Amino acid sequence: MELLRTLSLLLLLISLPLTLSLSDDTAALSLFRSTTDTHGALLSNWTLTSSTSTACSASWRGVNCTNNRVTALKLPSLNLRGSLDSLSSLDQLRFLDLSNNRINGSIYAITNCTNLKLVYLSGNDLSGEIPPEITSLRRILRLDLSNNNLKGVIPTEFPARLLTLRLDDNELSGTIPSSLELIPKLIQLNLSNNLLYGQVPESLLQKFGNESFSGNEELCGASPFPECSRINEPPLAASNQTVESSPGKKSKRKGLSPGAIVAIVIATAVVIVVVIYVIVACYCGRYSRDSNVGSESGKKRTSYGSEKKVFANNGGGDSDGTSASDKSKLVFFDRKKQFELEDLLKASAEMLGKGSLGTVYKAVLDHGIAVAVKRLKDANPCGRKEFEQYMDVIGRLKHANVVRLRAFYYAKEEKLLVYDYLPNGSLYSLLHGSRGPGRIPLDWTTRISLVLGAARGLARVHEEYETSRIPHGNVKSSNVLLDKNGVACIADFGLALLLNPVHATARLGGYRAPEQVEIKRLSQKADVYSFGVLLLEVLTGRAPSKFLSPASSHPLAEEEEQVVDLPKWVRSVVRDEWTAEVFDQELLRYKNIEEELVAMLHVAMACVVPQPEKRPSMSDVAKLIEEIRVEQSPLGEDYDESRDSLSPSVATTEG
Repeated sequence: MELLRTLSLLLLLISLPLTLSLSDDTAALSLFRSTTDTHGALLSNWTLTSSTSTACSASWRGVNCTNNRVTALKLPSLNLRGSLDSLSSLDQLRFLDLSNNRINGSIYAITNCTNLKLVYLSGNDLSGEIPPEITSLRRILRLDLSNNNLKGVIPTEFPARLLTLRLDDNELSGTIPSSLELIPKLIQLNLSNNLLYGQVPESLLQKFGNESFSGNEELCGASPFPECSRINEPPLAASNQTVESSPGKKSKRKGLSPGAIVAIVIATAVVIVVVIYVIVACYCGRYSRDSNVGSESGKKRTSYGSEKKVFANNGGGDSDGTSASDKSKLVFFDRKKQFELEDLLKASAEMLGKGSLGTVYKAVLDHGIAVAVKRLKDANPCGRKEFEQYMDVIGRLKHANVVRLRAFYYAKEEKLLVYDYLPNGSLYSLLHGSRGPGRIPLDWTTRISLVLGAARGLARVHEEYETSRIPHGNVKSSNVLLDKNGVACIADFGLALLLNPVHATARLGGYRAPEQVEIKRLSQKADVYSFGVLLLEVLTGRAPSKFLSPASSHPLAEEEEQVVDLPKWVRSVVRDEWTAEVFDQELLRYKNIEEELVAMLHVAMACVVPQPEKRPSMSDVAKLIEEIRVEQSPLGEDYDESRDSLSPSVATTEG
């Protein structure tokens, strides 16, 4: 007995230091790194220089501290994989941004971090339910759990200080809690694209608009939702209640005998087989008749916009053997489709522009959702199967800095791609639009933020398709779009591979890498070169291959104006030690940014070296740009709750 007590005490003493170390912020973060960055490359500076150093004293990447306690953890878009469990002991954490990684498992761990104010976990693989313990986050202001795999019902209670609640693009079910109406300071709510049913509270609909609830097919209420009726009652499976028996008691159930159940199953199976046989026989007979008629009648066309035609394909099948009913459907990448092809065809359309890969329209559907529709042109002819397989490859990518491909439509004569509509234009228009008197300059902080977002998006493309080596293939400033929050997103990923390689490389213009002149091939290394040209464009304010070099730019310039290759021109100016002449005059008005300008110029020149093998990877480029950014101040106690920050990039400045 005495020996047993001694062993128990020894085990307790052994386990005590481990328990204490796990409660330490540095130990918790070290454990987080070991589970989410298994190769150690993403958080490479998370090391301790001495036995007394901590995560705070060592200035670990993405970690902010107050009084030697971790108060902010900002690691978005790093491809981290693992759970949140190791963060549960960070009881002084105020700001958590792990958006657009691959964090999985439950969110229960964060409910222990009771001082959290800002939580951004969108774009991960989180699953399970939203625990009722979320109410323990008494100080929470913004909670973004969008674009995950969360299931179950929405909790009936949330902290009263909540300003933002984003639960969109999950698999949440049940009704919308009326208690959300009672959160006094709630200014942003999004529950779209879930499996919710029942009535939308009228006050929430008036306050947040129908877009906050769209994509839930079983919701009802005021316009534009259908009128509530029995149709909108909970699904049968959801309404059935499970009765649990008390411990030690057997539940009494009335039911059919096993023999009766077997008889019913067999009879049902026979009926199903007969029905299927009849349907197949009728369909095959009709298909053989309609094939002949379809070949004579041709294709039926439906107008789309004021200029183009879209084939609705109500005729016969294509040469690939696909039936008309299959062809007339949009194929969605989300868990459930939001609209039909016919909704798209009858939507009001506005042509946004003609790009190198096709014409782009803004389509506004009946329920108010706006999407961007690209009509592919000059795409190499390919069968439905090959096209669908490729769309499946590029459509699976989800990232905050990549324009999301929502759906596609295939017909022999027509191919449509449906994207999220981004309302704030492109980097090209911001840089070059309305040059002259009255122009609002694009400031340096905005420029560096936009190129960082584009770099992160392109880096994610390269990492996701590292094995298959799929490039973006069309990196240029007109393909860097801004969403409603001003976040930069890369557009047109992967579409250049649908073109003939000769045509694809020719359309790159001044963004084309030197090796592509001869080999006529797209590659990820060529993407890096194109991105380097984009950086030079941002620094100089000049569009590549389209600007004239004036004789006054530096003493060795040509007497007459001529078209100049942008990387070559920058090299010549830098070589002749006239570096200041490189930068956009709009940037030179800002003080104390000379070092940052030169640092960004070095990054750009590393990207545009002629030898592909000497160019950095896009993940390295993104890290170099991150290091140029002015360090944000830690999140303190003087946070202004009245300020409306709707994105993590803005939230970092809220103090």
